[in-house]
Amino acid sequence: MAAVMSERWDDTQPIYQQLRDHTVARILAGELVEGEALPSVRQLAVELQINPITVSRAYQLLVDEELVEKRRGLGMFVMQGARKQLLNSERDLFLMQELPKALERARQLGINTAELLQHIKDSTE
Repeated sequence: MAAVMSERWDDTQPIYQQLRDHTVARILAGELVEGEALPSVRQLAVELQINPITVSRAYQLLVDEELVEKRRGLGMFVMQGARKQLLNSERDLFLMQELPKALERARQLGINTAELLQHIKDSTE
């Protein structure tokens, strides 16, 4: 995970947010399943060569979103229903925010609906 993440740090958002987003992506992809333990704060901080407070902050975001739960003395675990919750919220985010931007960009570039639909169809087959 360290090599993958260290190459992804960028200056557009805080590292803790990027780490949160990466963990969400792993849950959505089924790499982290419900009930599975997350790496410890110390372990992940050492692996990614970042401050443990950064990892703690990312984990706290996930707790606040009710995607991860703290189990006293055991660590952090993916909550039951987390993937379904994420699928719903990420789907809504895509449809309400990302897709309209992409459609506007396509319109600016002169890509008509038929061409756009054909490209979508071609890329999903």
